[in-house]
Amino acid sequence: MVGLREPDGLGGAGAATTRYRAIFISDIHLGTRGCKSEMLLEFLRTTESQYLYLVGDIVDGWRLRRSWYWHQSHNDVVQKLLRKARKGTQVVLVPGNHDELARDYVGMQFGGVWVLGETIHVTADGRRMLVLHGDAFDGVITYARWLALLGDHAYTFALWMNHGLNRLRVALGFGYWSLSAYLKDKVKGAVSYISAFEVAVAAEARRRGADGVICGHIHKAEIRDIDGVLYCNDGDWVESCTALVEHWDGRLEILTWANQHGANQHGANQHGADQHGADQHGADQHARQPARVA
Repeated sequence: MVGLREPDGLGGAGAATTRYRAIFISDIHLGTRGCKSEMLLEFLRTTESQYLYLVGDIVDGWRLRRSWYWHQSHNDVVQKLLRKARKGTQVVLVPGNHDELARDYVGMQFGGVWVLGETIHVTADGRRMLVLHGDAFDGVITYARWLALLGDHAYTFALWMNHGLNRLRVALGFGYWSLSAYLKDKVKGAVSYISAFEVAVAAEARRRGADGVICGHIHKAEIRDIDGVLYCNDGDWVESCTALVEHWDGRLEILTWANQHGANQHGANQHGADQHGADQHGADQHARQPARVA
């Protein structure tokens, strides 16, 4: 496993930038129309960290193989990530199933970005967190790839419906609402799958002797204790626009990038996230919303 260095000079306070010890983001799905790239750019411009973990499905290779789509803002996201690496942030890519081609380059470094199949992140308060994408625990992905692809088509349709619905909601003066996230919460099978996934990933962390696990894959941001193991999922940037951050004292928190920024600044194609029950902060906090802390 590659040892991670600790860059100097990133711990101070900044007037325009919020600084964290570590940031975890995943499931950006660059190369798809559903990617909230402008929202992500805003997040990346207003945050800094010692460590930045890209926890899989950063580029959607499945979609790009079927049809090419690459907005200029997707290129800007890549350039911004590389710029952070050049300026001293330790950037680590842990590939997922949609960017699985990157797994051929595990152990290598490109543009200052390490590619690792998985890794251990040690928090400031000493907790050992297993970091992986999570697709290995998805039986559909592992054992029936054609079913996974069928599910991907269905998910794309839900995102398309979500986009049209939110254009109408904005025109009528309503806020952002995620259809696909709503269906995940309400459909019994989806709820059962998410629960089983979380338990399986937490069990693997326990087997490895880790204190917790940080993953992505299921587009469901969460921090919760599962039988003594801290389960963290950093969410996604096609629906909820969420990130997991570590504060300088080791606290972990889910940030949901703001509703009003998506509606008012980026238009109907670049909306913010579901609330996940969080209280909304003002614009002086970069319009972010803390969801859960551990």
